[in-house]
Amino acid sequence: MTIFALSSGKGRAGVSVIRISGPETFSAILTLTKNAKKPDPRCAVLSWFYDPLTNEKLDQGLVIFFPGPNSFTGEDVAEFHIHGGYAVVAGFLEALSKLPNLRSAEAGEFTRRAFDNGKMDLTSAEGLADLINAETAGQKRQALRQMDGDLGELYEGWRHEIISAMAYLEADIDFSDEEIPDDVTARIKPIVEKLHNEIAAHLADGHRGERLRHGLQVVILGAPNAGKSTLLNYLSKRDVAIVSEIAGTTRDLLEVHLDLSGFPVTIVDTAGLRKSDDIIESEGIRRAERRAEDADLKLVIVDGSEKAPLNDQMSGHIDANTMVLFNKSDLSLDENGDHPVPKSIGTWHISAKTEQGLDEFLTALEAQVEMRMEISEAPSLTRTRHRANLLSCQDHMTRFLSADHFELELLSEDLRMAARDLGKITGFVDVEDILEKIF
Repeated sequence: MTIFALSSGKGRAGVSVIRISGPETFSAILTLTKNAKKPDPRCAVLSWFYDPLTNEKLDQGLVIFFPGPNSFTGEDVAEFHIHGGYAVVAGFLEALSKLPNLRSAEAGEFTRRAFDNGKMDLTSAEGLADLINAETAGQKRQALRQMDGDLGELYEGWRHEIISAMAYLEADIDFSDEEIPDDVTARIKPIVEKLHNEIAAHLADGHRGERLRHGLQVVILGAPNAGKSTLLNYLSKRDVAIVSEIAGTTRDLLEVHLDLSGFPVTIVDTAGLRKSDDIIESEGIRRAERRAEDADLKLVIVDGSEKAPLNDQMSGHIDANTMVLFNKSDLSLDENGDHPVPKSIGTWHISAKTEQGLDEFLTALEAQVEMRMEISEAPSLTRTRHRANLLSCQDHMTRFLSADHFELELLSEDLRMAARDLGKITGFVDVEDILEKIF
């Protein structure tokens, strides 16, 4: 069946692109253009397009033919570049639906066909989806690397090494009378151990790729009227939160999505931390503390004009992922802000009202964000699915390495399951790979 869909996004535009893929592609081109001449591959041809039943003119535009297998999906593909008015696009899609053996594509079906036809693996398909949804330069760079196959090549390389090691065990089991090196297990253990260490290092990335894909979670904490909402408005460069002298104005979580130095960041303003008998405010405080536990980075803001700005409640939220801001430095009696803060990233003395010291703090914040999300030379895993399969793969390899005198069949099964876990990530799992290595 040949499928079609608007591939350039909905909405009025100067140009819209409609893509079709499948065995009836060439026939559809001839029918819509009423041109018996075969279009040259990958050449844009200007043509009028006609309704296949009424012969009414639909629009004038470009058509490009991509013969399979050298196309996105691996099938015959065509793109129609037409004017992007609502009526034009709707009429063109309706005309395609009138052609035999053509139907509207389901969501993601073009990419699914590309995967089925071996044009990309699952990680590349996921990279394409991430590229479409990328909102920052960092997300774009990571998605392009994954779409280009960097992550898939890494995992497939590991899988093939495991399969090669497993082939020795399988040969020893099935061809015990042949000339096979003695002590096969001792020979392949170093290979498995090396792969085990490489996967462990890959997993110990601090969730860098996942953070970059979803955005770093930064939570602002502080007592009522400490200046949290003013800080949020400064970072957002707009009035997001209500700023008031009345304590307890913010009662629920308030999220703002930002682009800091090309990296996606979600800033979360929270209810002021204090003891309260108000049921709603107490719930807001509970949510704030729960969100702080899951935060990638915390901004604890305190009233620097007080003699003892850090109480036990605030001190309990300060750790190695916390930046401490002593606000109201314009009112502070102690300009040096000599308040010891153990374990924190550092302290900054600011005035959220006059913006004194905020430029220096923002530079430090951007550096912390970049450090936690900067793309490394090696591709980073980007999804929970990847991590779960890698952990399972690692478990099977650990069991193999810790075995003493298990049966060869059990050792081979551990390696087979490890290779299968890696194959689940890329979408390529085939027992024929093992047979090819053996023979």
